[in-house]
Amino acid sequence: MKILLDTNILLWIAGSPEKIPENILSQIQDTQNTLFFSAASIWEIAIKHALGKPDFSFDPLTIYQALVENNYTELSITSSHATAIQHLQKIHKDPFDRMLIAQAIAENMLLVTADRTIVKYSAPVLFVNKAD
Repeated sequence: MKILLDTNILLWIAGSPEKIPENILSQIQDTQNTLFFSAASIWEIAIKHALGKPDFSFDPLTIYQALVENNYTELSITSSHATAIQHLQKIHKDPFDRMLIAQAIAENMLLVTADRTIVKYSAPVLFVNKAD
């Protein structure tokens, strides 16, 4: 299965893996699955890190390098992804989330997220309820 990880899941993997429930962690660790991260997530981390947002304390280059070193596949943003956004429901305006949703649909990937708003889209989404 092709799995696209939302930015919040990438940040949990980097700094708080205990927040990821075992059933999701096992899918992430399953070598039968191909794990993807979007350039949009690295862009989001870079912007919010520069703004000093507390949930974005990780250096974006460090996260990028760790993902590549751990065999995650980068998903570039293409024009077809960008134009697909116009067909998404108007549920919210977050440009990073909307890009990830469009990419998941266009590339036939499962988007793994802890964002309840993303689940409202008609897209292949797996919601992660933070582990206690």
